Amino acid sequence: MSKEFVIGAKVRLVTLPPYVKTADPMPMLRPPDILEVGEEGVVLDRRPGGYWGIRFAKGAFLMDSQYIEAIDTVTTE
Repeated sequence: MSKEFVIGAKVRLVTLPPYVKTADPMPMLRPPDILEVGEEGVVLDRRPGGYWGIRFAKGAFLMDSQYIEAIDTVTTE
């Protein structure tokens, strides 16, 4: 059961994966400490294998939906 996100939507990293993969044409593995839990990014695209291309401040990475959540831009009280 995978979550669906809208291209251009803001997301937040909720858990660090064991490693992160860059969203380059030839992806490279990076240590997970390049990102921090709570860091926000923007959904770039949907990739094969259930990955999402996410643009964070330190670059674009491929993330599985279990590691990210959508950020509600509208808050109601």
